[in-house]
Amino acid sequence: MPEAAAALKWGVERRLEFIEFRLYWEGGVNRSDIIEAFDVSVPQASKDLTLYQERAPRNAIYDKSAKRYIASNEFQPCFLKPDAGQYLNQLRSVAEGILASSESWIAHSPPYAGPPVPARGVNNDTLRTVLAAIRQNQAVEIKYQSLSSDDPRWRWIAPHAIGFDGFRWHTRAFCEVSKSFKDFLLSRIIEVRSIRSSGVSPEDDADWNELVTLEIGPHPQLSESQKRIIALDYGMRGGRAQIQVRKALRYYALRRLGLDTPPEARRPQDQQIVLLREGAVDENHR
Repeated sequence: MPEAAAALKWGVERRLEFIEFRLYWEGGVNRSDIIEAFDVSVPQASKDLTLYQERAPRNAIYDKSAKRYIASNEFQPCFLKPDAGQYLNQLRSVAEGILASSESWIAHSPPYAGPPVPARGVNNDTLRTVLAAIRQNQAVEIKYQSLSSDDPRWRWIAPHAIGFDGFRWHTRAFCEVSKSFKDFLLSRIIEVRSIRSSGVSPEDDADWNELVTLEIGPHPQLSESQKRIIALDYGMRGGRAQIQVRKALRYYALRRLGLDTPPEARRPQDQQIVLLREGAVDENHR
């Protein structure tokens, strides 16, 4: 923990992190920002700003015309570690309705657009039942519609985890029909009928518990300048990047990366990356 943040109550430290977030990402903060975000009194917000200046005296300058504190040229984070990925995920979550704007620390969102993601019809009661079964190690009898049959059928499953493939939510569960661990789309669970205790251990799901490394690199048929751009896009070092994924989610990961088809199936400029190698993650380096 940074020295400036030492010996502070959690609520106070959280508000100082907020002050710093606004200073870093939006250039400034004022008392009303703190009041609105944390529902504290005017004196408390003033006290927080004063405390921040005491703990990080070179970070903020009061702008009398704007009536707010702005980030100084000597600004150095003391209470949080700025993370571009977290900021962009928060921006996307608010724009797509995943996160309420009142729960975000972003005050002035830049214009944002992304590809539409179809809403999945996950039933509240279904999800609640599955979550309870995971917590209590129970089996659930569900009426499930799969693509392998025309009509839904009843089956017992023992769920132990929740997964997401980038578009759809599913539960990872032991299926008593196939006697194996499988993915069940939550949106295809039509009805839940019964619950009972389960003797299945999540530890028995080898594909879920095993991590694999996917090593990717720029498409070999790209020019050297294009390869450098792709390496920058994916944070590669030495022309390679490693992605860890659960073996059970390997198919989804390859599909999202466009690696589920042969690299020659598309133009190098469209394919951009290729799978160089994959292997199990060393237990000693998890």
